[in-house]
Amino acid sequence: MLKAEHEIHQRRFGRNLGLGLVLVAFVALVFGLTVVKVTRGDPMQGFDHVVRPEMAPAEAQGGN
Repeated sequence: MLKAEHEIHQRRFGRNLGLGLVLVAFVALVFGLTVVKVTRGDPMQGFDHVVRPEMAPAEAQGGN
């Protein structure tokens, strides 16, 4: 004999589905921002509070 699903199970499923979609959207947003940051073409170096000449603009280096 099959048992009918209670109304609370339907509400719980709806909330779980909504939360799952929000989490998937958040993960997609973080992944997209990471991909853009990595592939935008700028030289990426860690920020360690040290001046790096290769990161300075050309006019600051005395070049043309």
